[in-house]
Amino acid sequence: MALYPYTLQPVALNLTEAEFHQAQYELFASASPSFGLSSLKTKEWIIMAVVVVLAIAGLIFVTGYSTIIFWVMLVSVVVYLLVRTLGFKWYVKREFEKQVADQEMPDEMRQMKLGVQKHGLVMAMPVNQPDMMKNSQMRGMQMRASNTQQAVIPWTAIKSWDETDDYIFMMFEMKGQQGSQIVPKRLKAQKFPIDTVRQHLLEVIPSKGLNPENLQPPA
Repeated sequence: MALYPYTLQPVALNLTEAEFHQAQYELFASASPSFGLSSLKTKEWIIMAVVVVLAIAGLIFVTGYSTIIFWVMLVSVVVYLLVRTLGFKWYVKREFEKQVADQEMPDEMRQMKLGVQKHGLVMAMPVNQPDMMKNSQMRGMQMRASNTQQAVIPWTAIKSWDETDDYIFMMFEMKGQQGSQIVPKRLKAQKFPIDTVRQHLLEVIPSKGLNPENLQPPA
């Protein structure tokens, strides 16, 4: 079995409100239909190519006011591309902002530290944050008393996960309590083993994709 790097000490998450919303947007956008040029189907490219060729041929061989229709054809192709890409991107972002307008980043994520061990993901917080332990996401976990309070999410407790270019997301369930965790990939610069996290997640859940419906309702 391959050996993977682990953390000796938990690494500060230092997640900001802006990152929290950016992470949610990236996840929302990744679950939405693609809006780039690569998302255009072959049939769409063929139709646009035919329209452009006919329009150019018309501008070359036709003169006078009759050329207006060919200019309209060219403009229509450009407008379609803009709507199909930038327009759809704007629509997706607007819908996302509607959904998260009232959501705030949980307080416990501001001072949380994360570690990676063979048995699971370690979550550590200062002992002077008692209110954090009252959060429903933390209840049911075994907390270790020291200068920091630590909880371990076993890899087997992960029910689904996904990732974007900048973040890894995971949903878990422990003793009837449901929770989620965001791991910024920028932590790799602090020697946080992102690849180890991904490897363990793939071992328990080979297929990416967040599936909150797989979680059991809280007892």
